[in-house]
Amino acid sequence: MKEQPPVSTTYSELRAQLATLTTEAFRPELAEIDRLSTLEIARTMNGEDQSVPAAVARALPAIAAAIDATAERMARGGRLLYLGAGTAGRLGVLDASECPPTFNTDPSQVVGLIAGGPSAMVRAVEGAEDSKGLAAADLDALGTGPDDTVVGISASGRTPYAIGAVEHARSLGALTIGLSCNADSALAAAAEHGIEVVPGPELLTGSTRLKAGTAQKLVLNMISTITMIRLGKTYGNLMVDVRASNEKLRARSRRIVALATGAPDEQIEAALTAAEGEVKNAILIILADVDAATAARRLEESRGHLRAALHATP
Repeated sequence: MKEQPPVSTTYSELRAQLATLTTEAFRPELAEIDRLSTLEIARTMNGEDQSVPAAVARALPAIAAAIDATAERMARGGRLLYLGAGTAGRLGVLDASECPPTFNTDPSQVVGLIAGGPSAMVRAVEGAEDSKGLAAADLDALGTGPDDTVVGISASGRTPYAIGAVEHARSLGALTIGLSCNADSALAAAAEHGIEVVPGPELLTGSTRLKAGTAQKLVLNMISTITMIRLGKTYGNLMVDVRASNEKLRARSRRIVALATGAPDEQIEAALTAAEGEVKNAILIILADVDAATAARRLEESRGHLRAALHATP
């Protein structure tokens, strides 16, 4: 019988560490899930997912504090930078990529970085998540500074790439947020704002693309959306900074102006034409009864906040 090679000390330590994590816990009661019918498995998964919103709710004070700090930095011209590996990294890239069409942000304002680079979005890059140095190099390549916010994302809360990101960002004076799905995580401890959303063990042992991934997506939704609300990217619950880059969004732009103003179609078209398609400006033209140049000036003076521009003294 061929002798097996000895198990390395590093591997043994890592295995013991993973065994302590909630996200890696084994569920004996689900050990025969593969013998259930498809409908029974679907019902089980659906039941498991019910725990996610409750876990996010428990972390709301920490989430709100992190968002207020982020908005303050971004109001000074800073950026929001997400860094993670695997599913966590992909979720950061997804959230960042949806900010330009939704809030008309420049692509450089909200950036998602995944360990191993763009190719890691579809194929794992061996060893990338284990490198703190890689995270530091990625941040340096972006010229990260004191006005930026760096969010390290890791379900386990122990991923070196995410921890390295917040550690290096802090050394550069940037605001740091650590988002994990385990309590007392190294990532949360390394960041100024630790957010720990713990939805419990997964249906498939260690498959953190499930409940942990859903929890991370919900929190990232909050971070980007509420930050943009604080920055004046909305008027009430209307996306007044939407970028009309296709027919659907052009139709949505007209509907947003209509909902905000109640104006007839002819007036809406005239305002959008004068505002060169800028929804926020068109609304101000109609509601404040001003010309396009005045609307643009008022919005600049109010730092893009439509409500403030509407109440500005003529």
